[in-house]
Amino acid sequence: MAKNFAAIAFTNAVKVMQEKLGSRPSYVRMERVFIDGLTESEINFIAQRDSFYIATIGENKFPFLQHRGGPKGFLRGLDARRIGLIVQWKQAVYFCW
Repeated sequence: MAKNFAAIAFTNAVKVMQEKLGSRPSYVRMERVFIDGLTESEINFIAQRDSFYIATIGENKFPFLQHRGGPKGFLRGLDARRIGLIVQWKQAVYFCW
């Protein structure tokens, strides 16, 4: 998973508070780590799931949360940037990504 969340989470106000509380040095090290995309470990973890939740936000800015389940392997990390799933609805099978 992308580990560049520090750029979003550590605003100037947050950095000031980290300094005040003495935790800033640890977070400076975290800011240096940048992994873009899913790692092999995360792709393997995803492949073992038999259930997951997906959330979206519509035009009205209201969140919509759905549960999906199936046999292990119905959800897969296709590569570092894409996750795919197989959904069976009645007699049809859909591949989504």
